[in-house]
Amino acid sequence: MNEAYESIQHWTGLTAAAQARIVETLVVILVLIVLRDVAVRVLRRWTTEARVHYTWRKVISYTLAIIGLIAVARIWFAWFGNFGTFLGLASAGLAIALRDPIVNLVGWFFIVSRRPFSVGDRIQIGTTAGDVVDQRMFQFSLLEIGNWVQADQSTGRIVHVPNGLVFTQPQFNYTRGVSYIWNELRVVLTFESNWRKAKLLLQAIVERHAAELDDDARQRMVEAGRRYLIVYSSLTPIVYTDLRDNGVLLTMRYLADPRRRRGSANAIWEDVLDAFAAEDDIMFAYPTTRFFDSAVEGKAGLRPALPDADP
Repeated sequence: MNEAYESIQHWTGLTAAAQARIVETLVVILVLIVLRDVAVRVLRRWTTEARVHYTWRKVISYTLAIIGLIAVARIWFAWFGNFGTFLGLASAGLAIALRDPIVNLVGWFFIVSRRPFSVGDRIQIGTTAGDVVDQRMFQFSLLEIGNWVQADQSTGRIVHVPNGLVFTQPQFNYTRGVSYIWNELRVVLTFESNWRKAKLLLQAIVERHAAELDDDARQRMVEAGRRYLIVYSSLTPIVYTDLRDNGVLLTMRYLADPRRRRGSANAIWEDVLDAFAAEDDIMFAYPTTRFFDSAVEGKAGLRPALPDADP
């Protein structure tokens, strides 16, 4: 064995002690890889649920990685008591050279400890929104929604976001707290339409589609109120009335599942179109040019007096 060390030292310049440490390091890495593979195989037999499998696989990987770092450190710094001194001297240079990775690592600790979001949540951070599909020590990954695709549906792209952004960018969580979001659909009718009848029709339609959410949403609201100061006087759908330059604006406001917002809007719009098609006194407003004759179309009390006819 000594002859092998001497031969390697002759060709590489590595001392026997350095060679022994390299061998020990490789053995540690190999053992950890084997342990990880065995643990993953056992985990696959233990559960077939994707979320549980993902979570435990991450725990195993991070645990073995920490054990490996400690073992390698003990190999290369036999005087482990002085390792803190070395680390203190090296940290100043590393803090400058590796500022972004360190911030991302601290961001990972923040995400793991405070849990502003977790895998499976739908979030928006800055201007990027999507479903969290992976969390790592330096970044997390989103399945992007929105962008050129309407109504918060998936684009199919995976966006990798540095963990450090949780300290500098606002984070919006669609699925924490109440787990439902308020959605609004706007209908503009002509001034001549029977807007009161239209409002009753819209109220009935939106209540029919949102009724199944009420009990669940109310329970989640109670649970969220224990953690956040969230108070809503009513969770029932409502239709608001407003005016626009081209007609009467009726706004349907209701609670929707953030992942089914487009589906609920599609169902409501189809019912609205069918209901309005059956009414002769309700018409959608749209951009057009119109000439208004107040003497003929205006209200009787506001019509101008017509000039007397010549004898």
